[in-house]
Amino acid sequence: MSSHERSGRGRGTEPAEPARRQYVNFAFYKADSAWRRLPASEQDEGKREFAGVVEQFLPQMIVLPYSTVGLRADTDFMLWRIGYEIESFQEMTAQLLRTGLGKYLDTPYSLLSMTKRSIYVDRHHHEGQEGTRLHIIPGEAKYLFVYPFVKTRDWYRLSKATRQGMMNEHIEVGHRYASVKLNTTYSFGLDDQEFVVAFETDKPDDFLDLVMELRETEGSRYTLRDTPIFTCVRRDLRAILDQVG
Repeated sequence: MSSHERSGRGRGTEPAEPARRQYVNFAFYKADSAWRRLPASEQDEGKREFAGVVEQFLPQMIVLPYSTVGLRADTDFMLWRIGYEIESFQEMTAQLLRTGLGKYLDTPYSLLSMTKRSIYVDRHHHEGQEGTRLHIIPGEAKYLFVYPFVKTRDWYRLSKATRQGMMNEHIEVGHRYASVKLNTTYSFGLDDQEFVVAFETDKPDDFLDLVMELRETEGSRYTLRDTPIFTCVRRDLRAILDQVG
C-alpha cells in the first residue's frame, strides 16, 4: 500500500476533513423559593414547558439532566449540554428562561469548555481513552462529579518532559479506579477556568479514594484551583423538576 493510500490521500480523493470538536456546557440552576409557593397547576404547566424546550433541542445536542437538590445550597439541578454550536446553548437558554419555571430560575454557575486531544496520553493507550477523544460519549453512570480546574503558571514553565513525567504518575493512579470514567474538556480563552473535569461513576466511594490518592501525586503541587465541586445525581428530567417544587 502506498503512503498516499495509507494517509487517505490517494489520487482522486480529497483529504479527510479534521474531526469537529464539541462545545460542552454545564449549566446549574437554582429555583427561587417563590416557585414552591405557586399553585400546583401553575407549577405543572411551568415544568411541562421547561421539559418541552429541552426535548425540542435534543436533535441539535446531547442534554443530560442531573439533580443537585440537597447536595449544595446554591444549585438545584444541572443540564450537561454537548453540541457543535455555542449559539444553540444561547437559544436554548433563552427559551428555557421564558417558560413558567424559567422565570423563577437563577443560573449561579455555567461552565463552558471544548473537547481537545490531550498532549499527555500518547504513551497510555486503551480502548475508549478519554484523552484521545474529540467527542464526549456519556455513559449511564448514576453519579457525575464536576469541577473547574486551574493550574499554576509555574506548571506551564516546566519542560514538556517534566510535565509528562508527573502526568504519567497521575494517569497511572487513575487507571487503578476503573469504575471512574473521566471526561476532560478545555476552557482556555473561553471561560475563567482552564479545564472542566467531569467524572462518571456508580461508586462515589471509589471517586473519593481516587481524589485522595491524586492529592499525593507530584503534579498536585501545581493545582491553583479545583473548586467549586458539584456532586450530581442523574435522574429523569421530570423527576428532577418535581424535586425542585
